[in-house]
Amino acid sequence: MQDCLFDNENNTPQKQLNFITNEFKINELLQNDFTSISVTHSNNLSTFIPSPFFNEDNLSEYLQYNLKVLKNDFISYDTIESAEMTNVYIPFDHLNNFLFDKFGSFEYKHSSTVLVETLLKETITNGKTYFFVNIETNIFQIVILKNKKMEFFNTFNFKTKEDFIYYILFAAEQLRLNPEVFQLIFLGDIEKESELYEITYKYIKNVNFFQPSYLLSDDLKLSKHSHFTLLNQH
Repeated sequence: MQDCLFDNENNTPQKQLNFITNEFKINELLQNDFTSISVTHSNNLSTFIPSPFFNEDNLSEYLQYNLKVLKNDFISYDTIESAEMTNVYIPFDHLNNFLFDKFGSFEYKHSSTVLVETLLKETITNGKTYFFVNIETNIFQIVILKNKKMEFFNTFNFKTKEDFIYYILFAAEQLRLNPEVFQLIFLGDIEKESELYEITYKYIKNVNFFQPSYLLSDDLKLSKHSHFTLLNQH
């Protein structure tokens, strides 16, 4: 399991490729032999489409409403059959090619696919609304589920804690969720001592951390709610 984080400032495909090439040179873990390879691409270049409206011939059209799609962009998709949704996205194709040259064929998904798939498995059909917030470096996803159906998903970039809480309260307002009543569940890169937790608790009454049903080895020395998409990719 290896998490590779890119610097978002002045980033280019060539800089990303240089970074990961160097990681394979200096990181002893990456120099081992592997029986299988799974890759999770984490970016905000994705959108969910209800499966009845999905057509493989229209991939670029689904994305062009949310971001700028170039003619040479490679577009992929993941199918979430249990929720009748398809996640259309632009992977780091230059990195896929690099890994293919080193290891041969492998499976890959978008991180939001892994996130939603796993959260759907972890929730039950009790009529309750599940408001999840998954935090990564300078971005976070809001996933709102009810009765094994996704009612809301979006990825937000943020620089300040004020940006962070604004998007959360905005999403809650869109679904008419009362901050005094609904329960927000954190996962990802956040702890109770962080300023993001503090400002959230200031505006939302019920704030908790995700408690997965699976067991996490104590040897990893990670919080059970952290590195969620990385630990659940398989």
